Amino acid sequence: MMDNLGEGKVYFIGGGPGDPELLTLKAKRIIDSADVIIYADSLVHPSVCDGAKHGAQIIGSKTMTLDEISELMIDAAREGKLVARVQSGDPSIYGAVLEQMRLLDSAGVDYEIVPGVSAAFAAAAVLKTEFTVPEVSQTVIFTRLEGRVAMPSGEKLRDLAAHGCTLVIFLSITRINKVVSELKAGDAYDDDTPVAVVYRVGWEDELVITGTLGDIAPKVKRAGITLQALVLVGAAFDTDIRQLEAAGTAATSHLYSSNYTHLYRRAVDFAKSESVHQRAGDG
Repeated sequence: MMDNLGEGKVYFIGGGPGDPELLTLKAKRIIDSADVIIYADSLVHPSVCDGAKHGAQIIGSKTMTLDEISELMIDAAREGKLVARVQSGDPSIYGAVLEQMRLLDSAGVDYEIVPGVSAAFAAAAVLKTEFTVPEVSQTVIFTRLEGRVAMPSGEKLRDLAAHGCTLVIFLSITRINKVVSELKAGDAYDDDTPVAVVYRVGWEDELVITGTLGDIAPKVKRAGITLQALVLVGAAFDTDIRQLEAAGTAATSHLYSSNYTHLYRRAVDFAKSESVHQRAGDG
């Protein structure tokens, strides 16, 4: 073991969904000061590395194995170097970061995680919507269709679909027909359930497809989408909600309601009532 073991450090950085301007300030600072940048070049926009310092080693990882990536990180950290391991979105969501951390733990290498903007949140921004709509959906489930990676008991797509809440489905676009059939098998969604598919959100070729469970599969097929797309399902994506909001008949959050009391503000009705009682007392 080398004497300077642990002097370097590895940063697992959430590189966001594609748009380099969605990097956090901390992520940008670390990438620009790193000695070694290992980035998921099939998923992370190359301009994320544009600010790298002179002499930095920049390596794309799309053809590398876990062992190769980990060996590179460990060797660099043992040489006292700062390593930026840049992954797409946020590392905590399908980031395969846990197994990398285990290897760094075994090697005694220090590391830190820098969160990033998930493609899910970037997709909601592009759609100009909210996952949690009052009296429509207050729960969001991030999941994927079962494939080569088996799903734990109770987490198959049809099981989760039974809740009828907002679903964000990753890594499943190539099997959109299966996704649709599993969602409808949960009995909470039907052919009229709103669906949005967002392809490569934040990239120059970003594409948004909207529809319902009844028509989304052929739309996706016609667009030729076979990778890097999210499937977003639920009543929260219903365009009729916008119409209700415009008409002033949609349910609204209590947070900014004038009739809701919380730690920082009293409800208008309560304040008026209290004022009346005070005036009566003064009389």
